[in-house]
Amino acid sequence: MRSDIMKKGLEKAPHRSLFKAMGYTDEEIQRPLIGVVNAANEIIPGHIHLDRIVEDVKAGIRLAGGTPVEFPAIGICDGIAMGHLGMKYSLASRELIADSTEAMVMAHPFDGLVLVPNCDKIIPGMLMAALRLNIPSIFISGGPMLAGRHEGRAVDLISVFEGVGAVKAGKMTEEELNALEDCACPGCGSCSGMYTANSMNCVTEALGLGLPGNGTIPAVFAARRRLAKEAGIKIMELVAKNIRPRDIATLNAFKNALAVDMALGCSTNTVLHIPAIAHEAGITLDLDLFNNISAKTPNLCHLSPAGPHHIEELDAAGGIQAVMKVIRERGVIDETALTVSGKTVGENLAKARVLNEDVIRPLDRAYRQEGGIAILRGNLAPDGAVVKQSGVLPEMMVNEGSARVFDSEDEAIAAILGGKIVAGDIVVIRYEGPKGGPGMREMLSPTSAIAGMGLDSSVSLLTDGRFSGGTRGAAIGHISPEAAEGGPISLVKEGDRIAINIPERTLILKVDEGELNRRKQEWQPKPQPALTGYLARYARLVTSASTGAIFKD
Repeated sequence: MRSDIMKKGLEKAPHRSLFKAMGYTDEEIQRPLIGVVNAANEIIPGHIHLDRIVEDVKAGIRLAGGTPVEFPAIGICDGIAMGHLGMKYSLASRELIADSTEAMVMAHPFDGLVLVPNCDKIIPGMLMAALRLNIPSIFISGGPMLAGRHEGRAVDLISVFEGVGAVKAGKMTEEELNALEDCACPGCGSCSGMYTANSMNCVTEALGLGLPGNGTIPAVFAARRRLAKEAGIKIMELVAKNIRPRDIATLNAFKNALAVDMALGCSTNTVLHIPAIAHEAGITLDLDLFNNISAKTPNLCHLSPAGPHHIEELDAAGGIQAVMKVIRERGVIDETALTVSGKTVGENLAKARVLNEDVIRPLDRAYRQEGGIAILRGNLAPDGAVVKQSGVLPEMMVNEGSARVFDSEDEAIAAILGGKIVAGDIVVIRYEGPKGGPGMREMLSPTSAIAGMGLDSSVSLLTDGRFSGGTRGAAIGHISPEAAEGGPISLVKEGDRIAINIPERTLILKVDEGELNRRKQEWQPKPQPALTGYLARYARLVTSASTGAIFKD
């Protein structure tokens, strides 16, 4: 056993003594030691209940003859960090989670790992760690939150964000917003739409590192607790057979995950996280692969914010396995890929079926015959930009407008809520990229304000920052190279015309090349406040959004 190097033999008597100080018996020490990475805390609704999930995981490990050893992971709530300095730390926390998990597992050589995340950066951070460490591992998420109910309709966190814009536009009273605030998030779990947390939990299942149901079984259902026990049992099988994450997360498995991403219409943040996770396995996923798979994969689901359904309905309709069974007819699923269930993808799909064709549409009624995400290129984004096209209104798929330029999210929000943005404008928010932010803040507040004010059918937003999975509308992010590196977005001036063509995958700044070259010669980096601590190190080490915002090797 891997753990023998810290527990076996005469010279390890002191080590065993320290285990015994914590109450471990000789029999427990002799069994396989399974690290259980618990991201529970009291600041994230998706994590408030993880202690219970972890207890079930540990019960499963003990049932199968192992000894669970729990240790923590940090976590930031993107919703609570949104719209202020805290959001600069959100994406940056992904690397901290990966690095701290690595440190714990290398310092204490466990035989296997069960990783228990639930929200935005915690899931990819743990996935990066698992592939970096490459010891037998399995994921069990805390599960999605149920949707709230307000005046007879389903609501969620994004309803509240968009409510702020509705109040500013005079379409809702503050009293009505307060009533919505009270019921939109009814309990524990990752926020109930196809936002980043649920996108990544579904991707984990499609990748084969989580059991069937990992992405969709609601947090409050007993089935989630049973799945946690099953994960505890399964890790012992993975340890016995020495099946490791890189045996499962192969290039074809990543292609499976991307196909599911496209079919579901997942968060644009997956375009940051999936390449970063693959990088840890020694696999390069360039942005063109996203477009190639999107071209072959129909968008079958319109989950909030793109449509009316929530994750609980996707689960009841058959979940991720049912989605995979439908899209395999397009040849985008490798059924031979191995999963942590001990079965291949094809074996897992044998029992899957669609139970509600309004939630998971058949191929001939797909929302569109290509995937939910598109990668755009052009002279404004030579290294690429990303849009969640499944959340864009038809009239905004091709549009042209005048640039309204802001050098920070805060300036843009003030203008939007102040009524200074009008139909036909294209809001440009720059110096919010991985280096320029630093930390690449999510832009849910401005996009929600635009939607809440009824401008999503006439106003686009472009940024070198990123968007929440809850964003809808013609919101194009990850523009690379970013402004802080002198990318073309740094050269845009107020009133410049910008042409967006999502079907053609183009993003064009309609300024002639000579003028752009002149502006480039005159460009000076925006002065930045002096950075200290982790953000200073992050800004020095982080790479472009087009490469997943990973650290320099």
